[in-house]
Amino acid sequence: MSRLGNLGARLYRGEVGYDFVAKRRFWYGVSILITITAIVGLAVRGLNMGIEFKGGAVFTTPKAEVSVSQAQEVAEEASGHLAIVQELGTGGMRIQVSELDTAQADRVQTELAEEFGVDREKINAELVGPSWGEQIANKAWTGLGVFMILVVIYLAIAFEWRMAIAALIALIHDITITVGVYALVGLEVTPGTVIGLLTILGYSLYDTVVVFDSLKESSKDITKQTRWTYSEIANRSINSTLVRSINTTVVALLPVAGLLFIGGGVLGAGMLNDISLSLFVGLAAGAYSSIFIATPLVADLKEREPQMKALKKRVLAKRASAAAKGESGEPDAGDATDGQDRADDGTAAAGAVVGPRGRGRGRPTGGRRR
Repeated sequence: MSRLGNLGARLYRGEVGYDFVAKRRFWYGVSILITITAIVGLAVRGLNMGIEFKGGAVFTTPKAEVSVSQAQEVAEEASGHLAIVQELGTGGMRIQVSELDTAQADRVQTELAEEFGVDREKINAELVGPSWGEQIANKAWTGLGVFMILVVIYLAIAFEWRMAIAALIALIHDITITVGVYALVGLEVTPGTVIGLLTILGYSLYDTVVVFDSLKESSKDITKQTRWTYSEIANRSINSTLVRSINTTVVALLPVAGLLFIGGGVLGAGMLNDISLSLFVGLAAGAYSSIFIATPLVADLKEREPQMKALKKRVLAKRASAAAKGESGEPDAGDATDGQDRADDGTAAAGAVVGPRGRGRGRPTGGRRR
């Protein structure tokens, strides 16, 4: 078995793990850096809004012996505005010019017909008014706001308010990164982009709720035991669902990558980029935030509670007492949080060792499996 396959099998069986919660400050820093980069790109370059949002016209031409540069030059001279030209798989072209009125669109259509040597009726023209685009944008923002409110309410009822806050922060994190990438790349924002954005929010929330559900189950009656702190149980919940998160993310990204890099890049179907880029970036950001942001944030908030602080003191006191007696202590070495190392037999040094189902039941390395 390959090293990667062997590692995946050991992760699934709970023989190894990674201490996500203990290293949360590092991952917080990575997220802050990425988010700042996205915000700077958005502030400096802004979004390249499509004609659906700012109005304009789209002209579709038949196949002809005309180059992209020639078509762009004719459209810009006739309209006085910047033209975006895409070559279609049929051999024709899609020419997009923003901020045109009806008279300007007619003039551009006539000039293109002369350049392509065809009748004017064969140049298909679609005129979009800016008011329609404004309505689409307003509905998108309304839908996003309603979605966020419903998410917070549902999570607060099904789990608790701390998880609702953490999930909301993770969703805002995903939106910011996705929008920032659009600003940095300069790709056009269309209604397809909005659809892709709303889609990835649902995916990101699903991945987060899977971890939260495992955490809720593992932390029942947590104050009645002295083996684990809340952060350690949170870390075990992440590890117990890690393989599932990786598998679902890879499977989801493969077809989207095909749309983005093959359909939009190799084949030149530019319209596929509208939805595929937002899906690709959003799916990756959503998987990242559910593992490195949402659950560690919940652990941070819970550890501020008096009962969790008292539990942590009891756990650490018990471990200190066991160490003074020369005992190894009940949890494995990898279950340490807050970045503290503990002496043991040297195994599982890289994070929390989790059970096969993430039930919160640890076992000494080499011990009998339950």
